[in-house]
Amino acid sequence: MEAIITYFETIPTLHRSILLVGGIMFFWFLEGALPLFQFSYKKWKHAWPNLFFTLTTIIINFGLAFLLLKSTDWVAANNFGIINWLPDMPLGLYALLGVLLLDFFGAYLAHFVEHKVKPLWMVHLVHHTDHYVDTTTGNRHHPIESVIRFTFTILGVLIVGTPIAIVFLYQSLSVIFTQLTHANIKMPRKLDKFMSYVFVSPDMHKVHHHYILPYTDSNYGNIFSVWDRLFGTYMKLDRDKIVYGVDVFPDEVANGKIGELLKQPFQKYQKPTVIAHKE
Repeated sequence: MEAIITYFETIPTLHRSILLVGGIMFFWFLEGALPLFQFSYKKWKHAWPNLFFTLTTIIINFGLAFLLLKSTDWVAANNFGIINWLPDMPLGLYALLGVLLLDFFGAYLAHFVEHKVKPLWMVHLVHHTDHYVDTTTGNRHHPIESVIRFTFTILGVLIVGTPIAIVFLYQSLSVIFTQLTHANIKMPRKLDKFMSYVFVSPDMHKVHHHYILPYTDSNYGNIFSVWDRLFGTYMKLDRDKIVYGVDVFPDEVANGKIGELLKQPFQKYQKPTVIAHKE
């Protein structure tokens, strides 16, 4: 475990780039071999706006990285944060708790708040108006949302007290799970269900992308499913019944144009339809 922590403490930018690009490529080809849905779309045309927003996310995260480094340096110098106030523990448990808690503050909590605060929902809407969810959808976030997510990550670092190695480990796992859970792949149902008891599985997250409430407001987790189960936001829906998109923003053409997507947060809020949830 010590070797892993040492590696992530100074993980080269090249390795992080390979993880992002390599992951997209891997799941891109896997989608062709084991598709969940047989989409009748031009895959590269669909991917273009998603890859554009992936690039803007990278640029924003890179530009704000100094804040992340300052935060981790501060918690280390002051021995601040939840995991630093706990009794001494094995390094593996320390890293697990750090990643688990960062997943709550940096992913689950941020995601939950974006769905509950109307102006933030309008920003997050860009992610949900993809009518063909695949591995490129994972990083389809408006630049404003990239800043919001980064802010929650900083909040998590300060509260949890994670050193930079655990932050980089968390971010690397986050990239992998984001690509996996959005990928248009058909995992065996039993395997997906088994996985969902601990981790966010592809079918579990696809429910979150169903076009209508209450399913859209469920399954907020990124890496661990424990947060949804603990806070009562876990929902099930047969994957064959899932329809992607958002009911009040149904224009598939507009939802595939970069210019329109950049303007989406500034459109008038529309109250979504809510249907009865059935197990």
